[in-house]
Amino acid sequence: MKQYRHDDVEALQELVSEEFGNWSQPVEVSQDMVNQFAELTGDDYWIHTDPEKAKTDSPFGCTIAHGFLTLVLMPKMRSEPTYEVVGFNNMLNYGSDKLRFTGAVPVGSSIRSRSRIKEISATPKGTKMVMEQHIHVVGQDERPAVIYELVIFYM
Repeated sequence: MKQYRHDDVEALQELVSEEFGNWSQPVEVSQDMVNQFAELTGDDYWIHTDPEKAKTDSPFGCTIAHGFLTLVLMPKMRSEPTYEVVGFNNMLNYGSDKLRFTGAVPVGSSIRSRSRIKEISATPKGTKMVMEQHIHVVGQDERPAVIYELVIFYM
């Protein structure tokens, strides 16, 4: 696995790509998982938590995962790393430049993700990396359910 120093912005530029990397391992989204998320967040809207009502009243014919639940499952969707950033003291999740929930995730389906490095730049705060991540329902590879741009600072 190739290593890049966190402050070698010129070398890190070779990670920037229009192409997405490999798919992660799939993660199954269960009704129990959705119910626990609903309890934790207080978002117990029936489209997520009432399978019987969802069969008849939902446009999806079943319960669906919360968008934010789908997003927070991202760390469970790991793929084999192809590079390593080294030499930093701190790595900071700075937030997001973009977040879109573009499709439903039916309960009982599996999801997986893939990513690409969209931007590397030197800033006064450190080296900024913008990673675009897409989460897809397995079998629906043509359209992501979530599009997320994660901003990371290496210091």
